Amino acid sequence: MRFTVTSRGDDVSNTLQQKIKRYLLDFGLKLDEQEPDIVITVGGDGTLLHAFHRYTSRLEDTAFVGIHTGHLGFYADWVPDEVEKLVIHIAKTPYQIVEYPLLEVVVRHTDESESKRLLALNECTVKSQEGSLVSNVEIKGDVFEVFRGDGLCISTPSGSTAYNKALGGAILHPSLASIQISEMASINNRVYRTIGSPLVLPQHHTCLIKPLNQVELQVTIDHFTLAYKRVKSIQCRVAEEKIRFARFRPFPFWKRVKESFIGDS
Repeated sequence: MRFTVTSRGDDVSNTLQQKIKRYLLDFGLKLDEQEPDIVITVGGDGTLLHAFHRYTSRLEDTAFVGIHTGHLGFYADWVPDEVEKLVIHIAKTPYQIVEYPLLEVVVRHTDESESKRLLALNECTVKSQEGSLVSNVEIKGDVFEVFRGDGLCISTPSGSTAYNKALGGAILHPSLASIQISEMASINNRVYRTIGSPLVLPQHHTCLIKPLNQVELQVTIDHFTLAYKRVKSIQCRVAEEKIRFARFRPFPFWKRVKESFIGDS
């Protein structure tokens, strides 16, 4: 089996990274940063997000597992004290693959230049660089509303616990192949009106955001921020690709939600 280990970059994470490499090499596994079968991340959810974007071209062949050296994460489910146990599992135990849906984002331009296709594990946000975002929101090819406000957040089910939750969106279980659209400070009065509620779209529905004013847009894909001019549309839907996690023990989603936001009672 080919593996690689990525680190958040702090001393604790770097030390664990080197330790895991030594252990797995001793077990006869091959270190391969280009085409790994399994990617072990040491740090937190942000570290796993970085690793995901590095290996988006290998999603069918690569599984991810995370060790958190800070707070409990939604993707990083092992702790430093369990490193030896995890290494033995990786080297000796067949693992279960758990797949989570991803968000596909396609940015098209008014000058018909090449469109940009991106994948998000958590969410995509769309904002104007100057003033409010004013855009048509189309669902399945029909105009649903004209949005005016700070911006829109389109999240995956696993990303629904992040920015989406802060905007008042619902928490969705990752077994639901869907995307969620949440508003950022929409303008609602006698002239302007939006739905004012998060929308959950199933796998076969597409959301199209079409700006009505030619302003520079700020588009974030997880932790990456991009600036686009002359945007014709931003298309969002459930991606055909999925992220694959290597599971060596149960890691119930609702237990993670409780531990992250409620704690032990």
